[in-house]
Amino acid sequence: MKSLSKLYLLLFFVFSGFLLSSCKEQAKEKTPVYVNVEELTINQFEKGIKEKKFTIRQVVESYLHRIKTLDQSGPRVNSIIEVNPEALNIADSLDKLLAEGKEFGSLFGVPVLLKDNIDTHDKMSTTAGSRALAGSHPLTDSWVAEKLRQSGAIILGKANLSEWANFRCSYSSSGWSGVGGQTNNPYILDRNPCGSSSGPGAAVSANFALFGIGTETNGSIVCPSSTNGLVGIKPTVGLISRSGVVPISFTQDTPGPMARTVTDAAIALGTMVGVDPSDSKTEASKGHYYTDYTQFLKIGSLKGKRIGLYRAPLGRNYKVDTLVYRAVRYLKSQGAEVVEINNILQPKVGAASFQVLLYEFKDGLNKYFKSLGPHAPVKSLKDVIAFNKTDSVELEYFDQKLMLEAEAKGDLNSPEYKKDLKIMTEGSRKNGIDKVMDQYKLDAIIAPTGGPAWKTDLVNGDNFSVSSSSPAAIAGYPNITVPMGSIDGLPVGLSFFGKAWSEPQLIELAYSYEQGTHYRRTPQFITTDVH
Repeated sequence: MKSLSKLYLLLFFVFSGFLLSSCKEQAKEKTPVYVNVEELTINQFEKGIKEKKFTIRQVVESYLHRIKTLDQSGPRVNSIIEVNPEALNIADSLDKLLAEGKEFGSLFGVPVLLKDNIDTHDKMSTTAGSRALAGSHPLTDSWVAEKLRQSGAIILGKANLSEWANFRCSYSSSGWSGVGGQTNNPYILDRNPCGSSSGPGAAVSANFALFGIGTETNGSIVCPSSTNGLVGIKPTVGLISRSGVVPISFTQDTPGPMARTVTDAAIALGTMVGVDPSDSKTEASKGHYYTDYTQFLKIGSLKGKRIGLYRAPLGRNYKVDTLVYRAVRYLKSQGAEVVEINNILQPKVGAASFQVLLYEFKDGLNKYFKSLGPHAPVKSLKDVIAFNKTDSVELEYFDQKLMLEAEAKGDLNSPEYKKDLKIMTEGSRKNGIDKVMDQYKLDAIIAPTGGPAWKTDLVNGDNFSVSSSSPAAIAGYPNITVPMGSIDGLPVGLSFFGKAWSEPQLIELAYSYEQGTHYRRTPQFITTDVH
């Protein structure tokens, strides 16, 4: 009997030891290994993966950890609406493919964030920040999401935005939405991140992903890129399809990359181009797009260039003006000639553009809701307006004046619409940017992208002091912003814009400027603004 007891005791210890060892191994497998992703670039990521310094999973875990500790808690940047619940599983599957030598695409394993008005057909919703679309699951990926997945990228999550891409209210606070609340500027947290691509701007700057995708109708990529110390590319309308993007304007809308370097933005841009039968605007991009824009990353491209300085945004903030003239001196030191220009847009263009947006917003939204199928949470703009009136949050701070004005418009066969469309397109293109650039023989135009971020104010709304986005936005022409310095710890960008399909030349100029100045600074999440 004693022998049997000893045997049982021996077996117990052996089995216990096995269980303990097994538990330790499982715990070891489940314990995240965080790597330093701060200011990580796509090329550094690829090099680290190749040299086995880290795995794709470890990088994804590191970004998720930063989101949890800096976005959802701690300083609470509040830039992410939803994290992809499948992100780690996707990372594991890509690590497996990598081990088998089956990697694919130019963005293999790269974590990216999408503005939450860009459709994804997965476990995440697409809401445009509106509670009326809470839980809405599109039937297909957007063109952008599909292209990113084909390139091997991991869609890490959905980023907050100014609700309905800031086309709803008589005034608003950029970065506020009914779904996501208020996004904060990671440099000084009580300052505004600008919008409407506020979430991607704040999140990428705070190093929550390698890059982000925003959308712009007028300023919505370049402004948040400027105030968050990023490079933002607002492409020519039609270079990237808008299929699966919650719309404002068929004439002005475009997605575009937001990144910490010109190189990363150029890499991202090349993955999303192409002709999409579902977006007729992309037909014009034939012969004008490149799947690799890194070929235009050339230092020394400023030499011999003739650049126009758009003066209209100057004179409103002397600190911004000081940075602009410092930038001009640098451009001249690199062999560029800078010519001052005063006006670009023809009279009535701005007013005509606004009317076009009202018509196209109603038409585009109603078409988008149909694309969601029979289970769409709302079926029309009229439904959204009615929902907002009964919701406890949607009208707490801001009204829906623009939605009401859009709903009152007719269809796109309206003579008023066609008249205003002609005024805005001719006045911003043939008689606008094209005319000015031909007259002065310019290679590009520069201007301050915006001023330093203002204090977020849910009572009075935004306080824009400087803006230069309208000429390129209304024309549908490309615009690239690059950091040009800081004012009291807040970043400010310099815009390079030009004619349709001039992305290659603008990338050359922006890259040369960036590489000679290096004004990007990592945000420090300052909680008290002493200025």
